[in-house]
Amino acid sequence: DEPTANLDSENSCQILELMQELNHEYKAAVIFSTHDERVTRYIRREVRLEDGRISWDKRRDGREIES
Repeated sequence: DEPTANLDSENSCQILELMQELNHEYKAAVIFSTHDERVTRYIRREVRLEDGRISWDKRRDGREIES
């Protein structure tokens, strides 16, 4: 939950890069919540929740995920 909360920009970037490296190295999904839209440059898929329901589920390439 909010892995970059209360961190300065430099440390936030380092944390996100580490998470991205772990994802690629171990082929494991990394799931977290955030309100910081700057993280979208590090992700391949974005799922947004609104009122407890999925309101957005898209891949970085723009393709929508069918549920």
